[in-house]
Amino acid sequence: MDSVSVKRILVVDDEQDFLFTMEYWLKSKGYEVKTATDGIKALDLVKTFNPHLILLDINMPGIDGVETLKRIRAFNKDVPVIIITAFVGEERVAEVSSYQISGLFYKDKDFKEGLQLLESVLKTHKKLKES
Repeated sequence: MDSVSVKRILVVDDEQDFLFTMEYWLKSKGYEVKTATDGIKALDLVKTFNPHLILLDINMPGIDGVETLKRIRAFNKDVPVIIITAFVGEERVAEVSSYQISGLFYKDKDFKEGLQLLESVLKTHKKLKES
């Protein structure tokens, strides 16, 4: 891939093992990846790294994924966000969905499913940008 076509992905999760695995896996697929272990770091990286897509854990200490996404939407309404979680109740999904999420990925699912979702969101978002 040339540098123009490399997509930047931000992965936000408080679990270091999961972050490391996701970063390694996404880089092996050709993506440029930055990680954050909390919402505050994520907000800074959204501004400086300017990701094409964010994978955001909903359950984190400090400011959780819902609050992080609310703050991101205050200054970036367009970046696609896929919520990642081990488990989330319907009320949390409804709450986070009000901030325009592009999908939901459960940590216990096959990474191939996550890649399909990620690629689908990126293609859809790219088409929106071109129109």
